[in-house]
Amino acid sequence: MKLMLGILPFILALLAYMIASDMRLAENAGDKLLPSFSSIGEAIQRFAFEPSKRTGEILLWVDTASSLSRLAMGVGVSAVIGFFVGVACGVVPYVRANLSPFVRVLSMVPPIALLPILFIVFGLGEVSKVVLIVLGIAPFIARDVQQRVEELPHEQMIKAQTLGASTWQIIIRVVIPQVMPRLLNAVRLSLGPAWLFLIAAEAIASTDGLGYRIFLVRRYLDMETILPYVVWITLLAYLMDLGLKKTIRVAFPWFEGKRDDA
Repeated sequence: MKLMLGILPFILALLAYMIASDMRLAENAGDKLLPSFSSIGEAIQRFAFEPSKRTGEILLWVDTASSLSRLAMGVGVSAVIGFFVGVACGVVPYVRANLSPFVRVLSMVPPIALLPILFIVFGLGEVSKVVLIVLGIAPFIARDVQQRVEELPHEQMIKAQTLGASTWQIIIRVVIPQVMPRLLNAVRLSLGPAWLFLIAAEAIASTDGLGYRIFLVRRYLDMETILPYVVWITLLAYLMDLGLKKTIRVAFPWFEGKRDDA
C-alpha cells in the first residue's frame, strides 16, 4: 500500500503529460513542446543506444560519464574540505574565531555569480567546473559539521581530557565517529545544489556532459532529447541520494534512531 501511494503521483504526472501531449498534437502535429511518448522513445533509441554519426560514440553514456566524474570530484573535494574545516572550527576555539566567520560569509555568496571569475582564473576546462561545485557546497558542509561538533555533549570532552586525552585523541576517538554520519547526511543534502552548479557550468563552457547536451539541443526546441535527459539526471541524483542514505543506515544505525528520537 505504501509503495502504491508513493508511485501514484508519478502515474498521475505521466497521465497528465500524455493527455496534454495528445491535445497539443491533435491541434498541431508538428508541435515540439510536448512530444509524444513514441517520439521520445525514438529519441532515446538514437542517443542512448546508437553511435553518433559524427563521433561514433553513444552520446548519453559519454555525457553521463563526463558529468559524473566532475560531480564526484567536486563533491568529494567539498566533503573533505567541509569535514576538516567543520571539525577544526567545532573543536578548536582559536580556529573557530578566525575561520568560522569567513566560512559563514562565503556560504552566502551565490556561486553562479562567481562563474565568470572562475572561467577567467581557471580557464574553461575541468578545474573551473569542479571549483564551482566546491565553492557552492563546501561551506554548507563545513557549517553543518561544525554545528554537529558543537552539539556533542560537553561532558564527553571533559571525561576524555580527564583521562589524559590530547586534542588529537579527542578528535579521532570522540568527535570523528559521531560526526561521520552527519557528514554523509550533509553530502546528501548538498547533491541537489551540486547538480545545479554542474549543469550551469557545463551549459556555459563544455564540449560534453549532460548539461552541455541539454543546452545544445534547446536551440532546436528538441524536447524529445531534453525531457529524457532531465529524467535521467533526476534518476541519477535519486540513486546517489538513496545510496548515501543506505550507507548511513548500515554503517551508523544509531544515527537514524537518534534522529527519530529527536
